[in-house]
Amino acid sequence: MLNRTQPVGGLLREWRQRRRLSQLDLACDAGISTRHLSFVETGRAHPSRDMLLHLSEQLDVPVRERNVLLVAAGYAPIFPERPLADPAMAAARAAIDLVLERQKPYPALALDRHWGIVASNAALPELYDNVAPDLLAPPVNAMRLSLHPHGLAPQILNLAEWRAHLLHRLRHQVELTADRALIDLLREVSAYPAPAEKPGQVAGLEHDIAVPFKIKTGGDVLSFFSMTTVFGTPVDVMLSELALELFFAADDETAVSVQRMAARAGAAN
Repeated sequence: MLNRTQPVGGLLREWRQRRRLSQLDLACDAGISTRHLSFVETGRAHPSRDMLLHLSEQLDVPVRERNVLLVAAGYAPIFPERPLADPAMAAARAAIDLVLERQKPYPALALDRHWGIVASNAALPELYDNVAPDLLAPPVNAMRLSLHPHGLAPQILNLAEWRAHLLHRLRHQVELTADRALIDLLREVSAYPAPAEKPGQVAGLEHDIAVPFKIKTGGDVLSFFSMTTVFGTPVDVMLSELALELFFAADDETAVSVQRMAARAGAAN
């Protein structure tokens, strides 16, 4: 976990170490001398704002943490953070709504940096029939919703492999961001009851194109694969952390079942 109270040089050193780069590696990537980088990290030289941003880019520091580096060096933060309801975000919100709506009748979610669901297309509400009400009360967290024993977990037929997939993604996020809330979330969901892995479970994936999400709802068994998409070159902090999670039918049986469920829901409305 990063110590945000450090001087800017110490923060840069921690990011470099998290990326498993030597001073020589980073200096070569950034086109500066190892001596100058060493002076910056030890506080013997003060980096300019442009140098800080350049090093942040080389280190793939998250946009939110680039603001932290700037403030630690005595500069004003330059990356804004606006809610989706802000008028300046209208075009981005319209794009999100378009993608979510076009994904119907398959589920689609917009997730924030902590896996909070900030928007969804509300497709296939049957999936949530047996979920505890407190897990569906806003703000809904997709990671808890998926893995909590009172959430979707009892309905997921391949829970061991789906859980491993989600925890791998979460660990990767922690490694990239050093975010305290994500570290706490990882600790929490890792402690949920885990199913025993069955012999040959990994080998059974040889006919799949991706780790499937197999869930039983009512009398139907649905199998999905997911696609995650993010905004390109965002400069807004919130937008840089937003991800769209889109689900697609992994087999013909799921496609038929989903269409039938959607038609049934449409007739009921």
